Amino acid sequence: MRWTDEAEAAIKKVPFFVRKKVRARVEKAVDDAGRKTVTLAELKAVKARYLTNMSSEVKGYQLDTCFGPSGCPNRSVVSDTLNKKIEALLKAEDLLSFLKSTVNGELKFHHEFRIAMADCPNACSQVQIKDVGIIGAAMPMITDESCTLCNACVDQCREAAVLIDEEKEGVEIDYERCLACGKCIDVCPTGTISLNKKGFRVQLGGKLGRHPQLAKELPGIYSEDEVVDLVRRCIKFYKDNSRHGKRFAEIFKMSDILK
Repeated sequence: MRWTDEAEAAIKKVPFFVRKKVRARVEKAVDDAGRKTVTLAELKAVKARYLTNMSSEVKGYQLDTCFGPSGCPNRSVVSDTLNKKIEALLKAEDLLSFLKSTVNGELKFHHEFRIAMADCPNACSQVQIKDVGIIGAAMPMITDESCTLCNACVDQCREAAVLIDEEKEGVEIDYERCLACGKCIDVCPTGTISLNKKGFRVQLGGKLGRHPQLAKELPGIYSEDEVVDLVRRCIKFYKDNSRHGKRFAEIFKMSDILK
């Protein structure tokens, strides 16, 4: 559907965490009216109705994903199955009923428990500012296969985490810099760099608002089942301790989840 320049500029001013929903709602309203172009007037009308009835749109949680399922070439892992498991868990936990029982006044989108998933470290779904952020990871390792010193891995690594040691005629990985994107594994022609472990990095406690903070990363790489268990523990802690709409980031400590 076509958007006029004025309408496109206006939708970009809508807060990003509801922008996708507002855009979809506007396009549906315009389509239902039998039109093919979104104008500024239509955007304003639908936006006003949407925000007025915000509480009816709140479902208790937000689960955002990146563009991986559409075929993004940067995917470190395929998270489609994990996404379904987490969606099922969130529905079963009935966070909407919990929020209704603990929040004074009308529910708004910022009250929802937020999870974001990204299939690579580019993190298009903004995992660093969500209650729980999940990032696909493919951790490389050095094998016994001889290195031809082709530099393909060095050229591919955006973190400068892969180094060629000319004296030893081999390659080294700086794991302090490595983000486990797996790109060096993909381009190595000899198998000198191979896959060590594939799974997910997990970050907790990110948020925006008046006092923004980036999420903190748990050590290690986790399997699908381990990630689901971590999410379950986070939700339990949130339900046990959050009152009056306090965000997960405001109440948790890393030790609370790891113990």
